[in-house]
Amino acid sequence: MTDAIIIILLVFIIILAVKSTAKRATGGCCGTGDGEKKIKIADKDKSHYPYKLNMEIEGMRCGNCATRVHNALNSLDGVMAKVNLEKHQAEIWTKEEPNEEALENAVSLIGYRVTRIIRV
Repeated sequence: MTDAIIIILLVFIIILAVKSTAKRATGGCCGTGDGEKKIKIADKDKSHYPYKLNMEIEGMRCGNCATRVHNALNSLDGVMAKVNLEKHQAEIWTKEEPNEEALENAVSLIGYRVTRIIRV
């Protein structure tokens, strides 16, 4: 009887693992198959953004991760960002003197780690 319960539990765990793996395979490491939509900013004129930074980010593994970081940064007022998944970086332009702590917090709140911010 105990063996049957253990076997049933193992089968259940295997089914959950297969479902999770399939979900990640189709939707990236974030597991969202439909993908997140990028936030579009109204002002895309770089001449309106006199300050530039490069942010190195740890933890991005797929396109959905990069989109989440893109959205977190671009949702901040006066910020325009472009995220490069391959380099694990974000180029950030700001209209005002950049608040590095606010930028870092925006990325940290969604589960990624900023390893370095360089003013350009």
